[in-house]
Amino acid sequence: MKITIIGTGYVGLVTGACLAEHGNDVFCLDVDASKIAILNSGGIPIHEPGLEEIVARNRAAGRLQFSTDVEAAVAHGDIQFIAVGTPPDEDGSADLQYVLKAARNIGKYMKTFKVIVDKSTVPVGTADKVKLAIQAELDARGADEISFSVVSNPEFLKEGAAVEDFMRPDRIVVGCDSTQEGERARKFMTKLYAPFNRNHERTFWMDVRSAEFTKYAANAMLATRISFMNELANLADKLGVDIDAVRHGIGSDPRIGHSFLYAGCGYGGSCFPKDVQALARSARECDQELLILQAVEAVNNKQKHVLGQKVTMRFGNALVGKHFAIWGLAFKPNTDDMREASSRVLLRELITAGASVTAYDPVAMTEAQRVFALDFSVEELARIQFASGPMEALANADALVIVTEWKAFRNPDFELIKTALKQPIIFDGRNLFEPNVMAEAGFEYHGIGRSVLTRI
Repeated sequence: MKITIIGTGYVGLVTGACLAEHGNDVFCLDVDASKIAILNSGGIPIHEPGLEEIVARNRAAGRLQFSTDVEAAVAHGDIQFIAVGTPPDEDGSADLQYVLKAARNIGKYMKTFKVIVDKSTVPVGTADKVKLAIQAELDARGADEISFSVVSNPEFLKEGAAVEDFMRPDRIVVGCDSTQEGERARKFMTKLYAPFNRNHERTFWMDVRSAEFTKYAANAMLATRISFMNELANLADKLGVDIDAVRHGIGSDPRIGHSFLYAGCGYGGSCFPKDVQALARSARECDQELLILQAVEAVNNKQKHVLGQKVTMRFGNALVGKHFAIWGLAFKPNTDDMREASSRVLLRELITAGASVTAYDPVAMTEAQRVFALDFSVEELARIQFASGPMEALANADALVIVTEWKAFRNPDFELIKTALKQPIIFDGRNLFEPNVMAEAGFEYHGIGRSVLTRI
């Protein structure tokens, strides 16, 4: 099938590459010429495991192309995926300017029936706005005889595992209307996703608005589980309870399960923060307050300060002359995404208190340097150094602070860590280690909700 992907960010690039891998002829469009230049030169503008190989293979096979040519992009695909960004606006609502601009471009250049697929995460009612934008362009051209259908097909991709999630989806949600054009669109989408339904049917068909709502509801539920466990973890610290033992105890209940029950230093990234805000904003527009989601956001914002508070409780509020090693900068492992990362809050607190840091992340160093240049003044940046490896980051540090749960951090040489640190102190923002093991190894260990605080 001939597919056009509008937008080459995480969602668009993964979607385009994976559909090309299944034999489709895919045209990826982006208005960012520098990003298209990187892709056409064989590079990848984002870090996503397995993606670079798929892109290279399908470019070589002629099934995947990248361009800034809007007219050519519209002409190419019978199915037009809109996968552009929907960043939060000042009031917390999703900014739809890029979605609607893509829609207007489709209406401006389309000459035959098109299926327009909203792949971006958008609030309920966006498909109606997209439809109106396209129709307005067709009317302006005097081409109102050209028909089309707008479909909602939200993505459920985890950064760091997006390729695997796309290739082996647990569900495919598609929202179509019941018009003649909608039925025609359903046939296109059925054919497109047929390879993913061979073992068993994974597609959930519903109306467009329900599909739009499903994406927000899913992310809101996952964010709620994280904030719930973080709030319990903070109480566990006060009560002498091990939150990890509690996680096992409640997660064994099949009605609850173990997923997203890990206490830590807060969630970040491009999805949960903005989607929780956008859903809450949509509710307010309907004169309804989503009190649980308001609490979820408040708990998460507070949780990002927990590591910094643990550091100052141990070393005092004035950290002048103190130096800390930071392991992990990205908001989660297997990505270089620094959006809403907990590390940014922690470093702000440490630097403001007068400390200096040396940080290491396996893949996010370049992106971290870019965002820190925006977050900090020149004088503050002088107190932020970057190491070539995790052990190198420990030199002359008063303590190690772990922010991102990279696998490479899970089983380090603790004797080397003790030798490198001025004091054997670890603040573990992701509960990678066991408190009793740390005590036996001679470490002072501060986890998130991990019962006994051990000191040497």
